[in-house]
Amino acid sequence: MNYGKELKNHRESRKISQSELAKRIGISQATISLWEDNKRTPTIDNCVQLADVYGISLDELIGHEVKKNW
Repeated sequence: MNYGKELKNHRESRKISQSELAKRIGISQATISLWEDNKRTPTIDNCVQLADVYGISLDELIGHEVKKNW
C-alpha cells in the first residue's frame, strides 16, 4: 500500500499545509514530507494524532477497508 499517498490526500483535501499539520501534532514539516514520500512511516501514536486532526478512523487514515469473512 502507498500510505504516503493516503496521508497526503487527507491533508490536501482539508487544505492543510505540511507546516500547519506539523505544528498541530508537534513534529517537523520535514517528517511530514518523509511520510508522504514513503521514506518513513509514522508511529502508531502519530497515526492516532493524524486521525484525530482529520476526524477519521485509523482505517480511513491509511485507506484500509475492513473485509468481513463471515
